[in-house]
Amino acid sequence: MAESTSRIEAFSDGVFAIAITLLILEIRVPHAADAATDAGLWAALGALWPSYLAFFLSFFVILVMWVNHHELIRLVQRVDYQLMFANGLVLLFVTFVPFPTAVLAQYLDTGAARAAVAFYCGTFFVMSLSWQLLFTAMHARRLLAAEVDASTVSRIRRAYRLGPAVYAVATAVAFFWPVPGLVLNTSLWILWMRLCYRPDAAVSRA
Repeated sequence: MAESTSRIEAFSDGVFAIAITLLILEIRVPHAADAATDAGLWAALGALWPSYLAFFLSFFVILVMWVNHHELIRLVQRVDYQLMFANGLVLLFVTFVPFPTAVLAQYLDTGAARAAVAFYCGTFFVMSLSWQLLFTAMHARRLLAAEVDASTVSRIRRAYRLGPAVYAVATAVAFFWPVPGLVLNTSLWILWMRLCYRPDAAVSRA
């Protein structure tokens, strides 16, 4: 199993690492002209709070996605072209995350906050569909390892169906109330962090 998935895991890990590193580049050092004194610098650093918040949210969500990707690929016994392209689609959206993060950071404390948060949440809605497609490719094409039982498949499928629904609601809410929309979007961390990809037999032995 390790040899059949090693290249896709290595490539994916590299993409996740680049995406998570790019997030910090969106936090700009205050201009010297705007922070010529200690008080001015502290004020300028404090004014960057939307950037800190956007960085934290996206860093953590990419980290959670990386963990989930690792666990999901562990279930695969072999790789085919369809799986590689489905995985590539997931990675496409992973590399896109720094852009809506930058938009969120720049516009969160402005009159365009609703649009910024809706765009941010909408990105994860579309991304969640790509994760659903990836798992569907694994299951439909019989690429999962023999020890992956039906209850494990059902558990993962339910989570991957619930995710897009919640992200869609979060996006809709953000058009009217940006903060609740962002909170609802973030609440899915609980789902992804608690999702168990291990077969039930393996969990019971642990």
